Amino acid sequence: MIPKHRPPMQHFMNRDGGDYAAGQRRPGGFQVADDTVVMALHSGTHLDALCHCWYDDTLYNGFSANEIKSRGAGRLGIDKTGPIATRGVLLDFVAINGAPLVDGTSIDASQVKAAIRRSGTELRPGDAVLLRTGWLEAQKGVSEADFNAEPGIDVSAALLLAEAGVALVGADNYAIEVLPFPKDTVFPVHQRLIRDYGVPLLEG
Repeated sequence: MIPKHRPPMQHFMNRDGGDYAAGQRRPGGFQVADDTVVMALHSGTHLDALCHCWYDDTLYNGFSANEIKSRGAGRLGIDKTGPIATRGVLLDFVAINGAPLVDGTSIDASQVKAAIRRSGTELRPGDAVLLRTGWLEAQKGVSEADFNAEPGIDVSAALLLAEAGVALVGADNYAIEVLPFPKDTVFPVHQRLIRDYGVPLLEG
């Protein structure tokens, strides 16, 4: 599924037979075709790097937002994230609810605590917490997903996870947090988890 508000993947040849027909030559008569793929990296499963979002011109760990330029991230880029090998804890809100959560459903700290109890374990520092909201399942048979309304965690739930020392939060949707956002906020969970606590988000 390609979101309506994100550009589709673009593919084009950047060298083909026409280049040689027009006179381009290589030593030994070598000829080659090559192509390029351009796509929005947030259009599939992905990990939000710690340079992905910030506020007040300051990144995680106090780095200046001036480190983020069109040529790349001088600090906190995804290239700085090594392999992640840790225990995963599934918080299954579909099982608790009996069905996928309705778009716009806000999961608060008390609901996260209930899901942790249901999981039969406790959160440990370094865990990867994975949220099953049912959003992905609800897209079966949908030709164009609406990425403006999703179930997800609120700030209270995010802070509970962050203060437990989790290493990563992932979900079966593309926002992790509830959409639409609470009034007068924009990605408040992203701001707290990524910018304040250094927790990357595994989306989709």
